[in-house]
Amino acid sequence: MTSNERLRDDADVLADEALDTAGLAAEAIEGTPDDDLAAARAEAARNLDGWQRTQAEFANARKRFEKQRAEAYINANADLVAKLLPLLDDFERALAAVPAGDRDDPWLAGVNLVYRKMIVVLEEMGVEPVPALGAPFDPNMHEALGQEPSDEYESGVVAREMRRGYRLGERVIRPSLVMVAE
Repeated sequence: MTSNERLRDDADVLADEALDTAGLAAEAIEGTPDDDLAAARAEAARNLDGWQRTQAEFANARKRFEKQRAEAYINANADLVAKLLPLLDDFERALAAVPAGDRDDPWLAGVNLVYRKMIVVLEEMGVEPVPALGAPFDPNMHEALGQEPSDEYESGVVAREMRRGYRLGERVIRPSLVMVAE
């Protein structure tokens, strides 16, 4: 064997020893394959948990936004209806005050049509009158102006409605003004 061949063999042995040493060092740093798998699974679980939390937060934010939007819509409708109710009252008073001789006037028929159309529009919006006459007094739906004796109704029952109240769904837009039986 020549000296060159011996040098090559020695170099190959040294290279193999260096690779073996480097491999052991890498395994010491990285750990065993089972440790790597466990670490990767733990990281995947953390990532999945974070993603699920983000998804839940996003879903909750979307629900909150939809609820706020629906409430804003209801509030806008309630404000509009509250402004229209005095007009409805005026129509009712005007139609009730028509003299008997003018009840067949075509002009009055037109005014009555406008009144009925307004009622239909409010009903389509979900507005309905608050039940009052003969109903038990409910401070959430009625506003008592006073009490009066009544042969027809028991104590605590609405005996007379002074002004009709209205509600939009479950929300009272305007309570009924009532007199309560004593």
